[in-house]
Amino acid sequence: MKIMNNPPKKDWNALLQRPTQTVDDIENTVTQIFEDVQRNKDIAISKYTQLFDGVSLENTIVSGEEINTAITEVSDALKLAIQQAKSNIEVFHTAQKTDKVVVETSPGVTCWQEKRPIQKVGLYIPGGTAPLFSTVLMLAVPAQIAGCKEIVLCSPPNKEGKIHAAILYAAKLCGITKIIKVGGIQAIAGMTFGTETIPQVSKIFGPGNQFVTVAKQLATKFGVAIDMPAGPSELLVMADASANASYVAADLLSQAEHGADSQVILVATSQEFINQVSIALEQQLLALPRKELAQKAIDNSKAIFVETDENALALINEYGPEHFIVCTNNNDYYLDNIENVGSVFIGNYTPESAGDYASGTNHTLPTNGFSKAYSGVNLDSFLKSITFQEITEEGILNIGNTIEVMAAAEGLQAHKNAVTVRLNDLQ
Repeated sequence: MKIMNNPPKKDWNALLQRPTQTVDDIENTVTQIFEDVQRNKDIAISKYTQLFDGVSLENTIVSGEEINTAITEVSDALKLAIQQAKSNIEVFHTAQKTDKVVVETSPGVTCWQEKRPIQKVGLYIPGGTAPLFSTVLMLAVPAQIAGCKEIVLCSPPNKEGKIHAAILYAAKLCGITKIIKVGGIQAIAGMTFGTETIPQVSKIFGPGNQFVTVAKQLATKFGVAIDMPAGPSELLVMADASANASYVAADLLSQAEHGADSQVILVATSQEFINQVSIALEQQLLALPRKELAQKAIDNSKAIFVETDENALALINEYGPEHFIVCTNNNDYYLDNIENVGSVFIGNYTPESAGDYASGTNHTLPTNGFSKAYSGVNLDSFLKSITFQEITEEGILNIGNTIEVMAAAEGLQAHKNAVTVRLNDLQ
């Protein structure tokens, strides 16, 4: 971990660069695969599954028998853990339901807003070195609460042509039965265009590597919405001398083990504390099964010493982290003034891992600085807000002239006339 001492503000932009390829580096590959899937459907899907996942599948749809077999392979302890996590996620996301908003803006003019579920959604669940069955809960639970009618789940197969048993168990627990063994760019393309086996969806959800992230962004060019650009994981910890160095080191490593393109940053107002965390990092790293992956991420990460809370906050808002842990004697200052962040974790006993799994908040969050404009996945991500209005005779008499004057000023005579013919009948 590189240590930076009081870097000047003019250097922050370069200092806070993510260790990822630019879109230009990979967009050509993504575009070629999209064009192939659009033309050749399942034939292209099969080709890229064999190329990238190393397996040839006669049937990519997960059968009921496969799901039932997977359930028997999941330990009782893991089943109980998944059930508790699902319960907490349900509680938090159910609480996000809102009532219909009704208001009379003028006498006789009633406007209201109601929410309707997105009918067809696609959930992308990463597999690879870490099969993220927790992401099934994070996406399927709010989709079910919202009332989405068609939910498609795509996840890459392993070398045996199977999806991890815990992913299938979590999907079954959430009532998801349309599960397809396809991952990567080809999965996003399949849900964008639709194939013989993959239904076309209206919105795609889920995290992924840089290629999946760019694929999701490309999907928007074809009329498919996405939750957000959610790429490689990142964590920023703000700490002072009151924090526990061992806890902070463990939190940094928890995100570093996602992969070499993950990034973790420590911002601290104590140089001695940074030294303590560095020592704890080296000690804890040795015991990790994924230490090689974590080490690569740590090599790309930074510990930044700043003298004041004000400078620290400005730097954090400039970075816009996906996950933000604050553990200082002045937590309220950061909580009251943080502007750009995906999810916040407060104090010594709130590890970021809690949000990843079981506290109830959603772990599908904006990365790469997109927290400056995007929210993490929540119940509203699966809903559309539709406005309604009803105007009585009294209402059109009240606002009719206003509409006429504005329409005429814009040179839209037909707009004005739509009101005028009504007013003439009433006067």
